[in-house]
Amino acid sequence: MPVASMTGFARVEGEIGDAAFAWELRSLNGKGLELRLRLPQGMESLEADIRRMAGARLSRGNVQINLTLRRTSEAPVFTVNEAMLAQVLELSDRLITAGHAVAPTADGILGVKGIIDVAETVVDPVHQKDRREAVLEGFAAALDQLCMSRENEGAILRGLLDERLEEISTLAAAAERDPARTTAAIRQKLADQVALLLEAGDRLDPARLHQEAAILAAKADIREELDRLAAHVTAARELLGAGGPVGRRLDFLSQEFNRESNTLCSKSNAPSLTAIGIELKVVVDQFREQVQNVE
Repeated sequence: MPVASMTGFARVEGEIGDAAFAWELRSLNGKGLELRLRLPQGMESLEADIRRMAGARLSRGNVQINLTLRRTSEAPVFTVNEAMLAQVLELSDRLITAGHAVAPTADGILGVKGIIDVAETVVDPVHQKDRREAVLEGFAAALDQLCMSRENEGAILRGLLDERLEEISTLAAAAERDPARTTAAIRQKLADQVALLLEAGDRLDPARLHQEAAILAAKADIREELDRLAAHVTAARELLGAGGPVGRRLDFLSQEFNRESNTLCSKSNAPSLTAIGIELKVVVDQFREQVQNVE
């Protein structure tokens, strides 16, 4: 199953009998799966099926689902409110007789609100069922299209994440090879510091200095951080290779990457290692930003 992004778009149009419909689906990043539906009047009963179908295909993302429905060929049927028309004509006659008005025109009378109305079309139950099934089939097609869109975005995202992981590996290897990490370099730096302390006074205990130097040397060792970085890179590559909804686990790994890069910087005993650690933090931050888009 490929890695999918949470960003995508789909539009599907269709017709059934005298009606045309259009589905529009838009998906953005989200911590969980949130569906926002806009359905036309009379189609509210579709909501349960839509949520079930979407929940079976999507695990994360803010998804806006819009359905529009319109008649294509059926001419409207007008009805006349006979009782209201009679009352209007009676009132008109009284006003004319009293000299308060002139004879009304037909279009004037028919223009009175409520005299003429559009009759509601009674949909045959069989036709209504067919329309419902066709609209749901259209939603299924739109959902397929949205998933494909998210997978296409995910393929691009996967390439970017692979690049960041490669950069992290390269920087970790550079830290591994850095001359400042050698035992001789650490020993020499500590020896220089001890010499400065001994020159500052003759009351310092050489044995205690040796013990403190050993502790400092242990603190300056970044072997564990480099090993954990390598393990996290391997784990991230395995997740990307397995695919599916791995965004949350990748986000956890990005936090671990950040922790190790911070520790590497704090343990640095040379400007060269500090520079590598800072660059590592930049790459890890880029990795984490891109992971936020993964389903």
